[in-house]
Amino acid sequence: MAAGAWYTATVVGIRDETPTVKTFRLRLPHPSRHRAGQHVVLRLTAPDGYTAQRSYSVASAPDGSDELELTVELIPGGEVSSFLHEVVEIGDELELRGPLGGYFVWDGDTPALLVGGGSGVVPLMAMLRLARRTGRSDLVRLVVSARSPATLIYADELPGPETTVVYTRAAPPGWPRPVGRLTAADLPALDELGDVTAFVCGSSGFCDAAGRLLLAAGLPPERIRIERFGPTG
Repeated sequence: MAAGAWYTATVVGIRDETPTVKTFRLRLPHPSRHRAGQHVVLRLTAPDGYTAQRSYSVASAPDGSDELELTVELIPGGEVSSFLHEVVEIGDELELRGPLGGYFVWDGDTPALLVGGGSGVVPLMAMLRLARRTGRSDLVRLVVSARSPATLIYADELPGPETTVVYTRAAPPGWPRPVGRLTAADLPALDELGDVTAFVCGSSGFCDAAGRLLLAAGLPPERIRIERFGPTG
């Protein structure tokens, strides 16, 4: 199948991550070829021929199976995200193209610092899952920024020695860190990570701020890869 060809995937599972975020497990007509950090394009077609499409990062780790997961945040007024959240059911079919992207990818064999804000954690979760599945968690450190416990995606799966959670507006009782934006103190010491590459994903403002922190910490620009997301839904 050509890399740009459209194909049909079947929804085989849906689970709530937060009140406004759902994960859709899709079965493909072929083994998934994605790398951790890549995305697919999802297309909806109305009976009158109108189409809408959006790009979504793959959340699941590469494992050679014929399934993958997409984690989708509901965007108010968003055509595609609203349809996925409010209409799609198990057994429905969706059109996909991809996987796509070769810049924001991690293949599990080099040190990686993952920094995500909000739903920017999704492609980074694929990387963390890959590290855990292959027994290479020593290569990865993940720092996630969320507004509150209610908005933390993958809350049950994230905890571990590789991860740090930063709450910006509300934290659980007794949380050791005061609420507030990401700071240099939240990042691991770069000299402990070796020849590390940073992967930053989130809103434009979050990525700008995180990028400045990494540069100030001494990480060269060529070792910082950034993927921004916008409000399209």
